Amino acid sequence: MLAEHCRHARYVWNLAFEQQRHWQPGRRAPGYSEQRAQLTAARAEHDWLAAWSQTVQQQALRDFAQAMRNFFGGPHRRPTWRKAGVHEGFRQVAVKSHHVERLNRRLAQVWVPKVGWVRFLDVRAMTRSARGTVAQPGVRVAQKRGLNRAIRRSGWALLATRLQHNAFGRVEHVSAAYTSQRCSACGHVAPENRKSQAVFECESCSAAPCNADVNAARNITAGRAVTARGDLGTSQSANREPQLCSPAA
Repeated sequence: MLAEHCRHARYVWNLAFEQQRHWQPGRRAPGYSEQRAQLTAARAEHDWLAAWSQTVQQQALRDFAQAMRNFFGGPHRRPTWRKAGVHEGFRQVAVKSHHVERLNRRLAQVWVPKVGWVRFLDVRAMTRSARGTVAQPGVRVAQKRGLNRAIRRSGWALLATRLQHNAFGRVEHVSAAYTSQRCSACGHVAPENRKSQAVFECESCSAAPCNADVNAARNITAGRAVTARGDLGTSQSANREPQLCSPAA
């Protein structure tokens, strides 16, 4: 179903690309507003198009319009035709907070239209070799190698890269280290704050107990990672949300 979202986003992008290719002086290519109206008419006429997410399809049009603005306004390349097997992706923006959940240190899930909850995994851990050692050789090594290739081809590891491309300068890699032990309200870090797998209650401040995964997700969202060497003192680095740089006056 995710692959079907990719196909529809690619289809809509390529239609916009074809319209732009026929632009010439005296013949204006349609902009985003006009293309969005055309998409609405196409969805009313074709059930196969209407059966899938309008949000995903409209976002492909927005992305193409932005790509054209980047091309005309700066050093960016002109948008190109998107190919199956190469451009396998779609964008989902304005995601609501309750549509993203952190399950544990290795797993998170996001709600995708027409699909439901999609779980993102720790690809590095999943694709570790099964060869073992000389003393204890692994089993079914060839099968595990094939599974590893399939996982990598699925493109899960491209998530961070695509985020960097689509929001250049606004994406910050935040380590999950100690975020489950740090209070998102006061910043106090202690193993005792984690009362259980599900409950977080800070021993330093009066913040109300909350779900431990929610507390950790707040720390990660705000960029409040703590290094294993203990970057905890007031004289150490101040972690904060990444800020957009404004041009100098």
